[in-house]
Formats: sequence, C-alpha cells, structure tokens
Amino acid sequence: MVLLLPDGAPESARRASPLHRAALLPLARRLVRAGRGDGLAAHVVRYRGRGWNGADALLAQDARWAVAEVVRRHGDVPVCLVGHGMGGRAALRTAGHAAVASVLALAPWLPEDDVAAEPEPVRQLAGRQVMIVHGTTDATAHPDLSYRLAVRAKKANRSTCRFEVHSDGHALRQHHDEVLSLAADFVLGSLFDRPYSRPVTDAFAAPPPLGLRMPLAAGFGRSLRP
Repeated sequence: MVLLLPDGAPESARRASPLHRAALLPLARRLVRAGRGDGLAAHVVRYRGRGWNGADALLAQDARWAVAEVVRRHGDVPVCLVGHGMGGRAALRTAGHAAVASVLALAPWLPEDDVAAEPEPVRQLAGRQVMIVHGTTDATAHPDLSYRLAVRAKKANRSTCRFEVHSDGHALRQHHDEVLSLAADFVLGSLFDRPYSRPVTDAFAAPPPLGLRMPLAAGFGRSLRP
C-alpha cells in the first residue's frame, strides 16, 4: 500500500487544498500501473485541514490515522509513505509506525534550525528505506534543510539516500517524468524487494555527502521501461 500525503501550510485553519491533493494523482496512477502485477494499491490522504500548526503537527496526526486505517482494513501489509512538501515532513514524522516499510519525501518542507526548539526527529526512520528528492532551486522548501536532515538521518539509518533535481523548483515540474520514474523505482523496490536501479543502489551505498547529493539524471527511467 502506498499512502500519498499532499502538501500543506506551516500555519493555517483553512480546509485542505484540493489542488495539493490533485497534484499527487499522476504519481498515484503511475505507481498503481507499475505495481499492478504485485497488487499495489495507492491512496491520496484527505487531511482534515491545511496547516501543520506547530506542536500540534496536525498533518502528521492525519498521516498516522491513515496508516492505522490501512492496518484496520487490510491487515499486515507493508506501507510506503510518499509525501510532497509539508506532506514530506508528515511522511518522515510518521515513519515510526510498525506498518511503515519505506518513506519517500519529495521536496519536504522542514523548519529552519532553531536553537530554542528540538531538531526535527530522525530516530523513527531506523529500519526503513528512506529517500528524499529535492529540486535545487526550490524557493518554498529550502533544499539545504533537507540535506541537513538527511545527514542526521543517515547516522540513524544507513538505508537513507537523497537525490537532487538540478534547476527544478518545489513542484518538480521541469523533470516531472524523471521524478515519477525514480519514485516508482524506489516504491516497488522497497515494498516488493525488487532490485533498485543502479543510480538508486549507488545512492544508498555511497557515503555522505555523495549518497545525499546524488544528481537525478535527465532521462532517468527510459532504460527501465519494457
């Protein structure tokens, strides 16, 4: 099962954005097509609201509820959490649930370093396959912040890698097809024990900073298609 977590806002009392949800539908469709033979299902989570809202971490609460619902409805199935933006932060936060096997955070929104606040947690990532993908010109969620988190995550969990999408922004539109192919490669490999493509295998194996600044090559995925 793949649960896709849409983007949100740091602070908001508004209802969840249908545009953020719609933005993940092409990825959901690509994953279902790629995993049809293995019985893969995908759901885009509907949040109760749009805001993370500080210590309330409402989007992470909704993500945990969604994972619990998967277990209640389908039993002991491995879950991959795929989140974009604020949904990427929610996916990383929710990784500690026993049903979660892997996490894919696309352009995750992370808070600025604050000496007065606890750093974003990474212990919950231990034992999971974790991939972060970030555009180098993202002006909404700064890529340096996801790199710093990846460095800390790699110390807690060796099965962590990070790809950089050169000259792409927060929506990852410029290299959209390559990002979808990379996501499918990671999700199917982490849930069904399929062999990863060579770039993903190399990213997991390479020590920092190489495996955390792996460039996503133009045309990635073309050679993987039948």
